[in-house]
This record gives sequence, C-alpha cells and structure tokens, in this order.
Amino acid sequence: MTQTIGELLESAADRALPVVRGIDDGQLGGGTPCAEYDVRALVNHLFQVVVNFQALAAREEVDFDQVPEFVAGDWRGRFGDETARLVEAWSVPGVEEGTTGRMGLPARTVGLMVLGDLTVHAWDLARATGADFVPEESVVDELGPGLAAMAPQAREMKVFGEPFPVGEGASAFERVLAVTGRDPGWRPTETAGAAGVSGTTGTPGAAGAPGTTGTPGAPGA
Repeated sequence: MTQTIGELLESAADRALPVVRGIDDGQLGGGTPCAEYDVRALVNHLFQVVVNFQALAAREEVDFDQVPEFVAGDWRGRFGDETARLVEAWSVPGVEEGTTGRMGLPARTVGLMVLGDLTVHAWDLARATGADFVPEESVVDELGPGLAAMAPQAREMKVFGEPFPVGEGASAFERVLAVTGRDPGWRPTETAGAAGVSGTTGTPGAAGAPGTTGTPGAPGA
C-alpha cells in the first residue's frame, strides 16, 4: 500500500533530527557535499525548506528568495518543532489532491520534493559532520523513481548537478544521491562532490529552491 507523504515525512524526520541536533557549533563553518553551502548555510537552507513547504501544503504563497536567519538561539530545538509542523501539514486529509505552488505541480510531487530535501540534506549534513545516517527504506523506495522523474527539469533549473557515475553494486540510496549529482563517497577532506541541491527533493520546484536537492522543490514548487 502506498504511504502518504505525511507518513513518509515522519519517517524521514525521525532519521534527520538526530543528525541536525548532533551538530556542534564548531562544525558550522565546515564544508558540505553542496559546494555552495557550509554546514551553517545548509542547516539554514533546510530550515527554510521545512518552513516553506508547510505553507505549500496549505496552498499558501512562498518566497524562496527571502532567506531568514534560522540558525540562532535554540535552533536545534526549533528544527524539531518545525519538522513536526511539516509532518502535520502534509498529514491533513486531502493534502495530496490537486496542485500547489507557483508552477501548479501536483501536490504529491511537491510533497516528494520536501521529502527529498529532508533526506538528502540530512545525508549531506551527516557526511559533513561525521554523523551516522541511514534513511528509511520506504523513503528511499519512494524517492528513487520520484527524483529520477524530476531530474531532467531539475538539471535544467540548475537544482541538480549532472548525474554522478556509480557502479552496478551501488545501493538504492547511493543511486538517489547520484541522480542529484552527488558523489556517494564524498568526505569532508575531498573537494569533489555534487553541486548541491538544496532543496525538492530539495526542488525543481525536490531533493531545492535552489535547493532541492538542491532542493527539489524550491525554485518553485
């Protein structure tokens, strides 16, 4: 049975929260697999995605060009609060029906964008800070075909990089990362890696305003 976006986001948030909450202040200036973001900027971007996609679930207008400063005060605690609101927003009955966002994309597609951002950017932050991160299998199963379908448009919008070559033995999640342009083997000491996503699936609207994963979802869901 197909899981709802709300259920998938809840699973993704459960895996992402320990990564974000475990980031030490001394790690905020470190590099990430998203070349244009250090850890602080990527956390801030992910915050923006989580907040804006709450609004998209409610069919409200969002502006990804305005980037508030989220990484201040008890930002770790607030990230947990905002992800809970995201799950709640995408769990409302009927939320996956119709379209949302400036591009008028199907609502479930937009939901998959933020699912991609939350999952892929959690991996970005885990790699950047040395944390453990293993995504929920059901989330990866949903993101695989979802991000592959979004990829051509996402690359055209400069949200995804060119696909990274992986071998036949690559895992399903490594293939998801490769589709966004990321090197699944990226480590902080390396200079190679994907041009990031920040967010849908962090979003051609996914995986980024710019940020879909970059963000698959941002520029404009």
